[in-house]
Amino acid sequence: MKRAQQQPGYLPGTVGEGLAQRGVTRREFLQFCTSLAALLALPPAMAGVMADAISKARRQSVIWLSFQECTGCTESITRSHSPTLENLIFDLISLDYHHTLQAVSGEAAEHARAQAMKDNEGKYLLIVDGSVPMGNPGFSTIAGISNHDMLVETAKGAAAIVAVGTCATYGGIPMANPNPTGAVPVSEIVKDKPIVNVPGCPPIPVVMTGVLANFLTFGGLPELDDLGRPKSFYGETIHDRCYRRPFYDQGKFAETFDDEAARQGWCLFKLGCKGPVTYNSCATTKWNDGTSFPIESGHGCIGCSEPKFWDAGPLYKALSMPISASTAMLGEAAAAGAVAGVAITWYNRSTKSAAKAAHERVTVQDLVREDK
Repeated sequence: MKRAQQQPGYLPGTVGEGLAQRGVTRREFLQFCTSLAALLALPPAMAGVMADAISKARRQSVIWLSFQECTGCTESITRSHSPTLENLIFDLISLDYHHTLQAVSGEAAEHARAQAMKDNEGKYLLIVDGSVPMGNPGFSTIAGISNHDMLVETAKGAAAIVAVGTCATYGGIPMANPNPTGAVPVSEIVKDKPIVNVPGCPPIPVVMTGVLANFLTFGGLPELDDLGRPKSFYGETIHDRCYRRPFYDQGKFAETFDDEAARQGWCLFKLGCKGPVTYNSCATTKWNDGTSFPIESGHGCIGCSEPKFWDAGPLYKALSMPISASTAMLGEAAAAGAVAGVAITWYNRSTKSAAKAAHERVTVQDLVREDK
């Protein structure tokens, strides 16, 4: 990787030039691509292909729109364990508009968005976080423009759209009952563009950068599941990869967050963990440079990467307990202890195996049974 010129104000034309300008060696970049290939479920041999493709890629124009959200998705991607090559890749795209991060504001900011749309028509990548309020345009505006109008206008010339965070992908907390703003996800408005959903509240940083790297490498979006999520990151449940899974199989559960079982790292299923019905890579990719994830920190999964997770019932009641009048039960696991725990394990395993064979998804409804 040749070292690029370092003149004042010099902007690298390709990602490779930018990496060289920052002193990143070919070996370091290959190491990163090897890790990235593994995260994307690609064979190790693809690392070299990815390195060549990404290094030759032009700096991808990106427009980021933030609507009804808490800024958690932006916080997540900007706080990815620094300094890393994930950050460098993100820095080396051309982030032409992000009203939360950019220095300019007002008319200058909107001019930057308009110019990026004009200069890169049909080629720029549109990232959206936050839901779109349909109840009243005034509920959320940017520069006097409603979220709906800005999304429709900006999506027209985009090559593809990445909806990041559960609010953008499914409506999230703003759409939770009684949905006072009439919030809807991006996919309810944009119907004529390819959309990849990266849910999570917020998503894991490396998942977001992984999608961007996939776009740089292959010029398109990764393989998606039936909810539009990258299969490489959302192909398995958290439960399937959880280090506490052996305790679940043995019917060993913590009863409270501070009992001896919890201190011993037993399964948090009875405390409301939604890992068995939540598809995400938290248990393998983890957070903070692979340090930990919520279950490892002692708190059950709340299912935040699944649709309508906020309305799915109490966060601290097990899936085996009735959480609404219409919700079935997983037998009598809560009362039967270890025996029922093992029975449920085999029941859920057979359900998932059958679903995989038929190429179907498993939902919370599939993992419950009527209480006979």
